[in-house]
Amino acid sequence: MTAPADHGVHLLAYTERLGGDLAGVRALLREGPLAAFRGVHLLPFFVPFDGDDAGFDPVDHGAVDPRLGTWDDVRALAADGVHVTADLIVNHVSADSAEFRDWLARGPQSPADGMFLTYDAVFPDGAGEREITAFYRPRLGLPFTPYQRADGARRLVWTTFMPTQVDLDVRHPAARDYLRRTLRTLAGGGVSTVRLDAVGYAVKTPGTDSFMTPQTLEFVEEITALAHAEGLQVLVEVHAHHSQQAAIAPLVDLVYDFALPPLLLHGLATGQTDRLAHWLDIRPRNAITVLDTHDGIGVIDAGPAGDRPGLLSTEEMAGVFAEAERRTAGRSALASTTPAWAAMPHQINATFFSVLGEDPVAYLLARAVQVFVPGRPQLYYVGLLAGTDDMERFARTGQGREVNRHVYDAAELAAALDGEVTRAQLGLVALRTHHPAFGGAFAFREDGPGRLVLGWDDGAGSTAVLTADLAPGAPAFAIETTGGPWGPARYASVADLAALAGRQPPGQSPLPL
Repeated sequence: MTAPADHGVHLLAYTERLGGDLAGVRALLREGPLAAFRGVHLLPFFVPFDGDDAGFDPVDHGAVDPRLGTWDDVRALAADGVHVTADLIVNHVSADSAEFRDWLARGPQSPADGMFLTYDAVFPDGAGEREITAFYRPRLGLPFTPYQRADGARRLVWTTFMPTQVDLDVRHPAARDYLRRTLRTLAGGGVSTVRLDAVGYAVKTPGTDSFMTPQTLEFVEEITALAHAEGLQVLVEVHAHHSQQAAIAPLVDLVYDFALPPLLLHGLATGQTDRLAHWLDIRPRNAITVLDTHDGIGVIDAGPAGDRPGLLSTEEMAGVFAEAERRTAGRSALASTTPAWAAMPHQINATFFSVLGEDPVAYLLARAVQVFVPGRPQLYYVGLLAGTDDMERFARTGQGREVNRHVYDAAELAAALDGEVTRAQLGLVALRTHHPAFGGAFAFREDGPGRLVLGWDDGAGSTAVLTADLAPGAPAFAIETTGGPWGPARYASVADLAALAGRQPPGQSPLPL
């Protein structure tokens, strides 16, 4: 399977935190300052969008939260030509969902009986400490929560993430019917791509850590077939050793390149480009490229796992965390959580702009590399708006990931969109979206210590070449283009790219700012 041919850039955003509601997001994307984006991944907008896990705990996965709009609003985005991605939350639902409440009330008489994964479904003969602690969990503690049914029966229900997120038994017909219904609803609502959220944890297999096992891959193939039957493309979200991304990439339409951000952070801190160059040689091409997401900055994908060497060593990974802590004055260490049985966090809870010490040149260099690497670039709304760590939200919620999930009111949004760093990123978006070179062939090379050259050539006179100098403390970049809507040009500063954002390509929609 391969990613769509479109080489435009997509946006990742919480509806309510960026545009207030679906109509507000549509206004930004349709004729507003974000019109150069060709797609949007709308983070959970289901009922409720503001649950215990910011929408990733759906009470009703098939309904749009009326505070945000309706399915007609989602379909209107699609009708505008915007490629819409939404989450299929395959691992769990809310404990307040109608199905789970019915099972608690009626037990074996409920149509949802068997839909939820209980302790004995995985361990029918019981299990000892070794079997239970073998499971990988991205949180502290054990993955079970006791619930009592109306008939008095007490059950241990699997809750991989939070006690209020009850896991599905994805092998049971009741759960499969639920997932099939949800896929059908998403497809009918204008969604083109579904992201399989937390799919790496969905299948529990005794005797393994139950994360990205062969049984998981079998399930990914099965759920992908169900999605394809509804006309949906499939994106898999997995934070894991880079070899596991390579294993899953052929099974689906898209995977994430979560190794790119830590490799860029390592390169900018050390001036070394060999690790990044090696990754460019071997990475899956059907990838969504990111710097940061709603879950922070993924890092474990670049590190070792067991006896498998990483793209970075354990010591180099520790260096990435230490540099992030230094650049954020300790905030990233305070907000990041180390999972049970792990030696270090699997993500950095900070904004990417903050982790680079709010250095505009280093930030635009990293963003330019992201935009030039093959795949589908996706910009997270806080990153696009050059957001910094929201420690007030962290203090209020106690959730480390909230440092990178700021809620923008209208005035803040207008000010951020007018900022030079944001406009420079929009210039990169316009370049990647509109320049024909990105529809051609990609090549790269190391060009001396700390320098990478990444280039695209459509074979018909249009080229785009990025030279990135990762010298510690003195990063620099230059983009040179031929052909395309703006003719020969050179962009070697944040101001150059910001000016590009305001230029309308001939025959294209304007990019008002």
